[in-house]
Amino acid sequence: MAKNFIVETSARHVHVTQEHLEILFGKGYELTKKKDLSQPGQFACEERVTVVGPKKELAGVSILGPVRPETQVELSATDARSIGIAAPIRESADIAGSGACKLVGPCGEIEISEGVIVAKRHIHLTPADAEELGVEDKQVVWVKVCTPERCAVLGDVVCRVSPNYARAMHIDTDESNAIGAGRELYGEIVEIG
Repeated sequence: MAKNFIVETSARHVHVTQEHLEILFGKGYELTKKKDLSQPGQFACEERVTVVGPKKELAGVSILGPVRPETQVELSATDARSIGIAAPIRESADIAGSGACKLVGPCGEIEISEGVIVAKRHIHLTPADAEELGVEDKQVVWVKVCTPERCAVLGDVVCRVSPNYARAMHIDTDESNAIGAGRELYGEIVEIG
């Protein structure tokens, strides 16, 4: 098995609770799968919402499924600043004290007092992948990525290990644009912190 891994761009998206889904789309509503994502059981949905901040809004933001215990909005730092939200860089589900916004769907809207984050760059690994790469869950590493135009070393990358994951690194659109990422990009751990 190669010691590298695919690097995927995670564009802006929303995770919702069942309660919030029903407020936004109607009583008893269920998410409509558009396509599977690289992580097992995760999928992009047909449903989209508008994320409203103090300055402006982002329309047509995708919902990812399945529903979750907490509603969470993941934006790039550029997205968050453009709509006036102070969104901290956090790992997924670490939303305490994070940014606030309004979500608008076809049937209703909700105000969330926290839940808007810029996702910390991370690598999903199975236990076997982690052992092969010499890392552990929550360990922070540096990853080298190269495109034909640019190479970069990204620090502060969190390793997330679970038997439910598939081997892939996730970066946001700001990071992806900075290195000129295309459809197929691979990373390699160059330093373990």
